[in-house]
Amino acid sequence: MRATHFPRRQVLQGLALCMAGMTTWDAMAAPVALPTTDSLQASLPQALQAKQPLVVMVSLHGCPFCKVVRENYLHPLLASGLQVVQVDMRDNRALIDFDGTPLTQDAWVRKQGIKLAPTVLFFGAQGREVATRLKGAYLPDFYGAYLDEQLAVARRVVTGR
Repeated sequence: MRATHFPRRQVLQGLALCMAGMTTWDAMAAPVALPTTDSLQASLPQALQAKQPLVVMVSLHGCPFCKVVRENYLHPLLASGLQVVQVDMRDNRALIDFDGTPLTQDAWVRKQGIKLAPTVLFFGAQGREVATRLKGAYLPDFYGAYLDEQLAVARRVVTGR
């Protein structure tokens, strides 16, 4: 068997092209996002009609813990039919509160007294919280259990069971 000799320059160019291809491929992969809302007042009835709480994730741009919660826990629940929306700290986009009050996303976060991202809230009729908030990312091994527990509480309140 005869060994093929490639000039060093060709090898380096090939490696550079491969790496550029991987980088381009990774960059093309869309980040997992949750829906945003411009009206909690409009989002809540959709959830309640499905006999589910409205789950609101308060996030902060660039927060690595928010990314974990969003991608590993809430996005799969969204895909299963749960109403989940994201509201962002420090975001000046308009938002209508449950009672019809216009404000910004950041003002809503402050009105709720939220100082830690991620925070996950569960809302039922009249925009009332129906389960304990999940503040922060907790321990990854237990976050799913905490989320499941509070989601079960919220569902019981919403369905009256």
